[in-house]
Amino acid sequence: MRFEAHDANPAEEMALRWGIVSAGKISHDFVGALKSLSHEDHKVVAVAARSLSNAEDFAKNHNIPKAYEGYLKIAEDDDIDIVYVGTLNHQHFPVSKMMLEHGKHVLCEKPLTMNQKQTSELIGIAIQKKLFLMEGIWSRCFPIYTELKYILDAGSIGDVIQINVNFGFDLQDVDRLKSKKLGGGTILDLGIYALQLTQLVFKGASPLNMAVIGGLNEDGVDEYTSSIWKYPGDRIACLSTSGKAEYPNEAVIIGTRGIIRIPEFWCPTKMLAPEKTYEFKLPTTSAKFNFHNSVGLLFEAEHARKCVKSGMIESPLITHAESIQLASYMDALRASVGVVFEEDKQ
Repeated sequence: MRFEAHDANPAEEMALRWGIVSAGKISHDFVGALKSLSHEDHKVVAVAARSLSNAEDFAKNHNIPKAYEGYLKIAEDDDIDIVYVGTLNHQHFPVSKMMLEHGKHVLCEKPLTMNQKQTSELIGIAIQKKLFLMEGIWSRCFPIYTELKYILDAGSIGDVIQINVNFGFDLQDVDRLKSKKLGGGTILDLGIYALQLTQLVFKGASPLNMAVIGGLNEDGVDEYTSSIWKYPGDRIACLSTSGKAEYPNEAVIIGTRGIIRIPEFWCPTKMLAPEKTYEFKLPTTSAKFNFHNSVGLLFEAEHARKCVKSGMIESPLITHAESIQLASYMDALRASVGVVFEEDKQ
């Protein structure tokens, strides 16, 4: 979808002006990745945090002109075109909604919201306001994913009959993942990556049924899950997540004529296909990052810029419909293991 041309920035060469919501680790990495892109294309105008001191420290570290206490000031700043929302999960919906209602385009970290109901509402606002809204599933923007789609579309491995994805880390000391009120659990944090790959490979097909097991912590969020999804055509997806231990963290796509393996599938630089091994090196940078391969966030940022400059309101790499579908899958997983957020009751 697109918004009208007069709603877009008039000059293609003008930089996309970013506002950063939250001064946490992922926001640090996102801004660090932006520094690897042209300053003529991307400019960080302001950062907002819950405390002014945190915002000011972040702004000083990244040479950002403006620092705000509270997120509303980002929404009200006329110098900002698009907002990167890097808050905790439970804040994604209200913060993104605020930004859209104030006329800002939004790139929001995954998960876009806490459930399908919120996701559908948020997308409805973006469509009504003719504003770009993208769920920050950065995986889709990596060059390896472009090659993967080409291989699958070409039928190089025949018909895909099974996908195996395991994704786990020792996250027992990460407080936000243990808390229900903060939108914790491995389904929203890790499961979305496994689900989006399955969604991509099976081209959005709806599963016929699924079987799920999982375990909850004392606060009622999932510490681990394993699920088997059956799709039309006798296709299967076997997906596992864990916050208790580090897993191999790879995706295996099994076709009738070959197998594709993707190490570090959520931010891949390598893919092993039958005919060759694909490798894409990430840009070299002096920036320090908190998370693995975070400089790869530049692919997502540049993709968002191109979408906004082209007058689009959704990304063709992760569409609104796909975000709604992913939210429904995560809702189903949570229901199966008994994770209920307060947002589900509203």
